[in-house]
Amino acid sequence: GSVDTVLVHDAARALTPTALFAAVAQAVRAEGAGVVPGLPVTDTVKRVDPAGECLGTVDRSDLVGVQTPQGFPRAALDAAYARAAAEHTDDAALFQASGGRVRVIPGDALAFKVTTAWDLRRAEELVARDAGTGSAPSRLRSGIGTDVHAVDATQPLWLAGLHWPGEAGLAGHSDGDAVSHAMCDALLSAAGLGDIGGIFGTDDPELDGAHGEVFLRRTAELVRGAGYRVVNVAVQVMAVRPKLSPRRVEAERILSAAVGAPVSLAGTTTDGLGFTGRGDGV
Repeated sequence: GSVDTVLVHDAARALTPTALFAAVAQAVRAEGAGVVPGLPVTDTVKRVDPAGECLGTVDRSDLVGVQTPQGFPRAALDAAYARAAAEHTDDAALFQASGGRVRVIPGDALAFKVTTAWDLRRAEELVARDAGTGSAPSRLRSGIGTDVHAVDATQPLWLAGLHWPGEAGLAGHSDGDAVSHAMCDALLSAAGLGDIGGIFGTDDPELDGAHGEVFLRRTAELVRGAGYRVVNVAVQVMAVRPKLSPRRVEAERILSAAVGAPVSLAGTTTDGLGFTGRGDGV
């Protein structure tokens, strides 16, 4: 009779941090409503018919992937179950169907659902790593990324997350930011997730002209989702132009914010040798 808040949890989300339980319970008591944790949907979502024909792309800007625990005021949840007239995919849907209000708070990448064999392997590696056993991957992993873009004087220059007015741009499906793209490859490599081409491709219209920050933020989310965190990134740019030093600190600040870790940026030239020395690319 003294329990005023109920948390409903899916046991398949076995690695959910205890802090998320506390955050959900606190939000329920503060809001007096249902509360569910969720993460932004980062994959492109398509609608398809039963034959597999693509019907269109879903706007994911207001979509989240919902996790557990889901929290509710006990009396309101009891009443929702008493009035339930249909099956629902989760308690939040049942609660809303009965007229209850549900709010989403930030979830946690570790609250993933162990559904497939790959999920199970990922969970086992995370548990083994935390236990310090030899079967776990090394706690510290590193990756190297390289990206090259040709100069295209018809395009604006975006490099290291910054717009460089008056400078010739770089060719590419997105904004051609070779610094951001190389960072993505390094991070994906370190986490064992492949490369930027395999993850994002070049045929997604949503990424046509997308700035490097978009790729960096999504890549950092993927790295965290794989159970890792970015410690630091070091980048060296080989180019005749632009001159990085006047805006180095500004670029480091933007890149660091995108990946959630310190980024060190340096520039050099090849003394006139090769395509970078000729100013044909970066």
